[in-house]
Amino acid sequence: MLHVFHNPRCKKSREAILFLKENNLKFTEILYIKNGLSKDIIQSILEKLRIEPKDLLRTQEKIWKESYKNKNLNKKKLIDIIIEHPKLLERPIIISHDSGIIGRPIERLKSFIKSSKF
Repeated sequence: MLHVFHNPRCKKSREAILFLKENNLKFTEILYIKNGLSKDIIQSILEKLRIEPKDLLRTQEKIWKESYKNKNLNKKKLIDIIIEHPKLLERPIIISHDSGIIGRPIERLKSFIKSSKF
């Protein structure tokens, strides 16, 4: 089973959901902007994607540019920022039982599904 951190307002996120549905893949949709994120969830995402907190951030968002750009922020603070502003989380994020990806562009998601043999 896949878990998709999804923002319905994001075109790329909607494309990922559509791709999974069209390919009859089972997944749960996690509406993280509506329901929020915990430190444990973010830590799990980081572990499965094997990336650093800075790699999860949408640095082109207005809130990032106005409040955090050019600041020296440690990993803990970056995680706190994602919790406070879930809109800054890259999307869509697709997680399997032991790995995951940021599913953008859609080709990355297709490759992940193919290599994972879902």
